[in-house]
Amino acid sequence: MNKAVIMSGGFGTRLRPLTLTIPKPMVPIVNTPIMEHVINLLKKYNIRDIVTLLYFQPEVITEYFKDGSGFDVNIKYVLATADYGTAGAVKNAYQYLNERFIVISGDVLTDFDLQEAIDFHIAKNSLATILLTRVKTPLQYGIVITDKDGRIVRFLEKPSWGEVFSDTINTGIYILEPEVLDLIPYQSEFDFSKDLFPLMLRNKMPLYGFIAKGYWKDIGNLEEYQNGQFDALKGKVKITIKGTKKENVIVGQNCQISPTAKFFGKVVIGDNVIIEDFAEITDSVIGNFVKISKGVRIKRTTLWDNVKIGDFSELTDDVICNDCNIGDSVTIAENVFISTGCTIGSGAILAPNIKLWPMKHVESGAKLSRSLIQEEKWQRELFTGARITGLSNLEIHPEFGAKLGMAIGMTFGKNSNIIASRDPDRVSRIIKRSITAGLASVGVNVNDLQTTSIPQTRQELRTGKYAGGIHVRRSPRNPDKTDIIIFSSDGRDINLSKAKTIERFFFGEDIKRVHYSEVGHLYYPERTNEIYINRFLNSLDVGAIRKKNFRILMDYSYGLASTIFPIILGSLNAETLSLHDYVDAMKHKPMPEGTIIESPEACRIMKSLGYELGFIIEPGAEKILLIDSRGVLYPPQRLLTIVTKLFLETNRDKENYKIAVTIVAPMEIEKIASDYNVEVVRIKNSHSAMMEATRDESVKFVGGVWGGFIFSDFLFASDGMYSIGKILEMLAKTGYTVEQLDEMLPRRFQHIISIDCPWEQKGKVIRRALEFSEGYQRQLVEGVKIFKDGDCALLYPDLEKPVFQIIGESDEYEKAVNLTKKFQTYVQTWMQEEF
Repeated sequence: MNKAVIMSGGFGTRLRPLTLTIPKPMVPIVNTPIMEHVINLLKKYNIRDIVTLLYFQPEVITEYFKDGSGFDVNIKYVLATADYGTAGAVKNAYQYLNERFIVISGDVLTDFDLQEAIDFHIAKNSLATILLTRVKTPLQYGIVITDKDGRIVRFLEKPSWGEVFSDTINTGIYILEPEVLDLIPYQSEFDFSKDLFPLMLRNKMPLYGFIAKGYWKDIGNLEEYQNGQFDALKGKVKITIKGTKKENVIVGQNCQISPTAKFFGKVVIGDNVIIEDFAEITDSVIGNFVKISKGVRIKRTTLWDNVKIGDFSELTDDVICNDCNIGDSVTIAENVFISTGCTIGSGAILAPNIKLWPMKHVESGAKLSRSLIQEEKWQRELFTGARITGLSNLEIHPEFGAKLGMAIGMTFGKNSNIIASRDPDRVSRIIKRSITAGLASVGVNVNDLQTTSIPQTRQELRTGKYAGGIHVRRSPRNPDKTDIIIFSSDGRDINLSKAKTIERFFFGEDIKRVHYSEVGHLYYPERTNEIYINRFLNSLDVGAIRKKNFRILMDYSYGLASTIFPIILGSLNAETLSLHDYVDAMKHKPMPEGTIIESPEACRIMKSLGYELGFIIEPGAEKILLIDSRGVLYPPQRLLTIVTKLFLETNRDKENYKIAVTIVAPMEIEKIASDYNVEVVRIKNSHSAMMEATRDESVKFVGGVWGGFIFSDFLFASDGMYSIGKILEMLAKTGYTVEQLDEMLPRRFQHIISIDCPWEQKGKVIRRALEFSEGYQRQLVEGVKIFKDGDCALLYPDLEKPVFQIIGESDEYEKAVNLTKKFQTYVQTWMQEEF
């Protein structure tokens, strides 16, 4: 095999400010661009016919490598006109790929034995072979399971901890037969991990994984860049380092080094370097044409080319890019990243963890304590799904909001109409206003719903009048944080592609403000509450509910439902006693996932006054809990069972529909559904997964275990107000009471424990759980759920904390407890094993 494709089109967003003036593949490791190390690896295995795919700053790469003859290879370049995804970019070069070829990223540092992988590919008669490796924290990569023969049986790109099913990851290196290109549409967005490989899996095509031996690191962010640099220094990766080795120092050509200079650890020095008297350098990489003046101390630092450092300056754990000039007696603390062409005046002090964009100037004697940019927090992806979360007024502040608004506006387009809403929190108010200002500045019209719940915002978007929407709220999980949620035109969360586009505009320099005459308008839509109420009531059998004359207690939790739901309950002829029925953001309690809303006051009142039903609705109006006439607050798992029974009973005459519940829901759901011949689909334990389930039109009900229900004929997302209305309707139609349902329905017992588990151990534990469970019936929806003799145990890595959840379930509580203890022992043993 003689042909390779090098992927070199990435933006390098998470490597900024290093990649503001050069593309990511040109970032140096021990004074050589990463892409040159990749070419050297290919040459080692006699792969010399190379196609390089370009997109961002292509001229930097073409000017350095030219036709490849200077590197003893032949290079052809293909420049993409748009972002077609990884597989789409390769398809763009199809005219050069008429034989077996290898695909490799231009920004990966590796010394894999490629010949072993090629031999494996040929022996298996594979159409596509993915080179795999094992890592401790697999979240940023595609994770893979292979069978004993190496055939891939499962694949998932960039999982959350709850989705992790292996610590074996896709390295982004593929060996492909040219026939694979026929599966990739031309000049369309198509990704290897998200599109091509799942397609091959579905069609049972020969797709294999080869666990490669050796070093591999994706230089994806600043921390990984520094780690890769020092791994190369220490010899952990087998790459060529230019220069002559003298003890622990590798020195380039034409260097002038004072005999009084001292070197500690491993040091690499480029060509034409001057190091003056009494300089001390420890575990560092010094680029070409660098001058280090007398008395300078440098520790664990990377200097690129043409850097000058004045007398007696000190640098520790830093990266200084090309053409920087650092004066005398400058102190630069840890983890400072200085981009190209910056000047630091004499006597300046730079605090830890700051970044300087290109061409910045720090005056002499200045004390710089923050970055000379605005995006210091966002070195990783902005988004978690469709949500951006950060510390209120520190990470998410008005300046951030304005820039985000411009990025959102550029994505949706000039003259588009966007909805904006918020919860009653004070920070939410100022952030929504700043986003609104940013949207208007790029020519987008904003329709301000002001203080409105998320379900209402989604319903308004369904009218078809808007291109999308945003909602700002105080995080229900952490009161110190703010969430910004972005919706598409149909009211659903935006998809990954749109999130990436917003992110690209946010970090890029191509935001275009409009002429003042084109600034967007600000509107306040009328009758939105009326539209919501009408749709709400038209979706229910109002007559059946009115006949029951329900007497209910409502605890509004000082939330948004209190502004509209009393009107709806009045229309349903429900006699209502209301608690906490006004909006007060300061009284909202944080509700981490798994926390049960409590209202002892409501339970006492229910017991003493004899109301039929009590409901607690959380402040965001998405989730609910139920209290019966005895004052008993139902655990959310039991409420799910009751609501599921009601839904199945009231839809007894319907055929060919399904319901979906989260993986943590009790098994009694399947038992009840079997009586109605209805299929139960198990899904991941998140609201986004619940919404995604409704894309299947046959799924009519989705239930979670923390009080969120979706009735898809009304809305594809949780709406706590509608859930209450629907429960009233179903009780009215069936004639059941909640107490009767609780008595008659099957009951399973769950026991839940948490085990401390370091982040880097989670992937290994999941892999061992998979190996352990191979002989059992199991579900791999999220975590590993193992079934035996009517009982089950779910091993579930927490999404936000370094812990593992174990849920044991049985028809007896003691059995459930014993199950959790048994698997607790397994998990603790697996954590102690070698990686």
